[in-house]
Amino acid sequence: MLPLLLAFTVAAGVLTLTPGVDTAMVLRASAVSGARGGAAAALGIALGLCAWGMGAALGLTALLAASSIAFAVVKVAGAGYLFYLGIMLILKPRVAAMPPQAGGGAATAFRRGLTTNLLNPKVGVFYITFLPQFIPPGGDAVLFCLLLAGLHVLLTLAWFAALVALTVPLGRVLARPAVVLGLDRLTGCVFVAFGLRLALAERS
Repeated sequence: MLPLLLAFTVAAGVLTLTPGVDTAMVLRASAVSGARGGAAAALGIALGLCAWGMGAALGLTALLAASSIAFAVVKVAGAGYLFYLGIMLILKPRVAAMPPQAGGGAATAFRRGLTTNLLNPKVGVFYITFLPQFIPPGGDAVLFCLLLAGLHVLLTLAWFAALVALTVPLGRVLARPAVVLGLDRLTGCVFVAFGLRLALAERS
């Protein structure tokens, strides 16, 4: 069992470090609302991963892998949400003179992190196809799926904690008007790009 856990840790670690919409979400929340906002976004994303992990363990996410309609519905909702966030950031970036809570605060960061993750069907398909490869023969599938998903969540939280710690000290630089404008519009473009990527995603 230990070799499988080590192999999963390495594979999941590489995937966790790969930049994605979750990384962009945490970075922006940290820049806007400091450590509290970044941590809130990270916790929202982690809760979404927990939900997908439980769904994989119970076989619920198999529906996304098997049903083109279910996958398409979640995919369109997720892409639409990312498009909305991106367009709003491009068209209505923050005003530099606004206080940090004007960017939405911790509650908004948490909600956006959770919603973005839950509306990404690729996470569910990834869990239902990836986790079983690391379940030992004769092992309890449900228990091991939960264990592996929990390990992935811990790796994700550790990575996001590092991102928040690196971003917060740059607060003064990130608060400059030109930087604020550029950061919001750049993040908006990233969200739109990931929304387009999600819209074009196929089940795999």
